[in-house]
Amino acid sequence: MHAIAETIREALRAKESGEETTILMALSGHGHFDLSAYEDFLAGRISNYELPDEAIKEAMKRVPVVG
Repeated sequence: MHAIAETIREALRAKESGEETTILMALSGHGHFDLSAYEDFLAGRISNYELPDEAIKEAMKRVPVVG
């Protein structure tokens, strides 16, 4: 949770200083549940699925605009 707290602190510093900035935070699990999926992918048991552009456009309509 340290990453979340530090991201919030960074956002508050930028807000306080009036600095316009972009903050990117990556939050990921420890990978325990991902390992079997990686194994399956590398063994050819599952394939890479490319989401169609239209599905992405539809999904993006539901993403809130921030700022």
